[in-house]
Amino acid sequence: MNLLNSDNFWQFSCAFYEQCDNQKTLLALQNQQGKNVNLCLLLHYLDSLGLKINSNQLDILVATISDFDQNVMCPLRTARAHLKANQATISGYACIRKELLSAELKLEKQQQQILIDAVNCMDLAKQAAPHNIEMYLANT
Repeated sequence: MNLLNSDNFWQFSCAFYEQCDNQKTLLALQNQQGKNVNLCLLLHYLDSLGLKINSNQLDILVATISDFDQNVMCPLRTARAHLKANQATISGYACIRKELLSAELKLEKQQQQILIDAVNCMDLAKQAAPHNIEMYLANT
């Protein structure tokens, strides 16, 4: 069993997200291909640690966050986009936007905790170059 720490994963994610065009790339994967950003980040994290998952474990991770993603994260993103599109008619938009972004960030961290809890129940293989992210991106 590989006990990974969610705080270390969060720190890795924040640093990775801010590098180069990673934010743009991750959001494009989310918006154009329906990929989960936190799962992409986890797979990069596992790659950086030299830990390989198999396709069954990937399916488990996808299923583990599916409900949270569909019922919590997606509606929040939709609400935020709707408010942004109609900001001229919304009193206090800047404050509302700031609070929604803060809530979304807290929920992203919660989703990462869900992923870490799930991966900590798995036996992962050590491998020099695991390429977990490629397996996820190839998975339609």
